[in-house]
Order: sequence, then structure tokens, then C-alpha cells
Amino acid sequence: MPIVPSPRPPVLCRRGFGQLAVVAAAACVAGGAARAQGNTAIRFALDRRFDGLTAPFLAAQDKGYFGAEGLDVTIEPGNGSRAMLQRLATGAQDAGFGDVNALIRFRDENPSTDLKAVMIIHDRPGFALIGRKSRGITAEPASLEGRKLGTASTDASFAQWPIFKSLNKIDDSKIKLEIVGLPVREPMLASGELDAAFGFGTSTYVSLKGRGVPAEDIVLMEMADHGLVLYGSAVIVAGKFAASKPDAVRGLVRAVMRGIRDAVANPGASAQLVVRRNEDAQLEIEREKLGMVIERNVLTPYVRAHGLGGIDSERWSRVLDQLTLAGSFRDKARAGDAFSDAFLPPAGERMF
Repeated sequence: MPIVPSPRPPVLCRRGFGQLAVVAAAACVAGGAARAQGNTAIRFALDRRFDGLTAPFLAAQDKGYFGAEGLDVTIEPGNGSRAMLQRLATGAQDAGFGDVNALIRFRDENPSTDLKAVMIIHDRPGFALIGRKSRGITAEPASLEGRKLGTASTDASFAQWPIFKSLNKIDDSKIKLEIVGLPVREPMLASGELDAAFGFGTSTYVSLKGRGVPAEDIVLMEMADHGLVLYGSAVIVAGKFAASKPDAVRGLVRAVMRGIRDAVANPGASAQLVVRRNEDAQLEIEREKLGMVIERNVLTPYVRAHGLGGIDSERWSRVLDQLTLAGSFRDKARAGDAFSDAFLPPAGERMF
């Protein structure tokens, strides 16, 4: 696919994780004069800081793919899927990127809120426990018993712990769980203060290597390898926005698809877009994160056979059943009505 150069510099400025709403608002004001008149504005919320996993969205912005669809997209970093969903529900943002399972639960807990996933990005979820062989962790979930596990309270992988431990018959009374902040989770794992930690598998694996932990000492225990059938992260839109501007949502999905194609073709160039926005990011680490997530989570055998973005209805039913292991639904039908394929391009245009 040809690369369309951006007719103007990106709106967002390079910044660290702590500078969220204030800097983003300032960037919007600064970039306002450069925006194309008549474009539909979309406020797009991420569930994380700018990193390799978000590179396709940045490519869609910097390469002008959003603009080519008549869109003016402002991308803001975030801190967890729940917070992102709240921003969409309150109208602070129009669309976002986050865990579709959190969306299903959010719909059940907030029956007056209508948020929908319109494009599955991670057909295989990144939910994982990442451990150290030298701390007694093996590829078997039973090895977690008797160990010290760390997690951030907002971590999406930790949200799946009730399901994972049920599927694998883990006695969590034998586990010491410590709630830690995101900035210290990986340093504590690298220093040996934790035996394992919850996280997005490929991202944490690469970050640990970057901290000097030998690859042969890292155990990547991906929940999808141990019974979890859930999907991962998706593009999510506010129902009101989708109803009033359906063509804009279709254009958003097409532009994101082009950004993913860019990331697949040249992960190094896409990772550079992350480094421009995140002063703590390292190019090679973000490139490896992006390459691994594309290989393991995005371009799965199902996606290569059926195209990116959609769901398998039989698997979706199993997802809903599996989520009940973490708690029953008030209204399972409404909770499960969390995905729409109405905004996806034809399957032939979604093939890789």
C-alpha cells in the first residue's frame, strides 16, 4: 500500500506519561490552525501510554490516513481500559482503544451506556504472567503457587485472574499477591523482588530483556495457551457518535487498518513515531514490542484466513460463558451485544 505523506505535522507533542490531559489540550489548541476545514473531529483515547502497541494509530495520524478519510483525530494516552471507557461514556472522547472484555463488563454495569467495539485488533489477547525461571517459575501455571506475584490494580491481565486460576485449578491461598504501581512493576521483577507479574505478555517480556534480564530466564506464561478463549483489545466507539456519524467511524476503521499495514511492513519506522511522543521510549525496544504483538496477537491464523477486525460468533459465545467465571452478568444478552461489524470494510479488504 503506498504511503501518503502527511500534509501537516502531527498535532501531538512528545511527552512523558504523566503529562496527559493538560498537554493534550495544549497540543489541540496549538494544532488547531493547521487542521483541514470541514474534517470531522474525533477525540481518540488510548488505554496506555504511547508505546509499540499504539504505533499503528500514530502511523494513521502521521501518514495522513485519518485526513484522507476526512477526519481530524486527536490521540490521547491513558491509564487502563476502565478509565478509557469512562472517558467515552462521559463524552470526553468519541472513540478509543482498549480491552473488549472490560467493555463487555462495563456495558453490564452501566445499562444506560452504549459503547461498541467496531474492530478487534488483538484476535489473541496479550493477557499473561511473566516470571523468572531463577525464581522458580516454569511454563506450568501450578508453579505460581508459593510465589510472590505483582500486579497493577488497573492491569487487564489481572482482571482475568479469576478465570485463569479457575481454568487451571490454582490455589491462590498459596500465592502472595502484591499491588504495585505500573512504573515499578518491571523493575521489581527484574530485581527479584517479585517472582512473576501480570502484564501484557510481549510488551513486558521485551521490557525485561531491556533491563538486562537474560531471555533464557524469562517465562512468558500467556493465558491464551492455558485455556483462555477471550479476545483482546479493540477499537471502541461511543454509541451516540457512531449513530450520528457512521461514515466517520467507517473512515476511522479504514485508516487504522492502513496504520496496521504500515506497522506490519516496517515496524522500525512505526516505532520511531512512538519515540517522538514518549521521551522514555527506546527505539529498539518499541520496535521489538511491535513486531512481537503483530506476530503473536494481531496476525493470528484466524485473521490470516478470515481478515482482521471481526469475530467468530461461536467463539464470542464461549467468551461470554468464560467471563461468567469472574462473576455473573446482570443482563448477559446486553453485555454480549458489545461488538458490531457494521463499520468494517469487506473481508477481502481486511486480508493480510
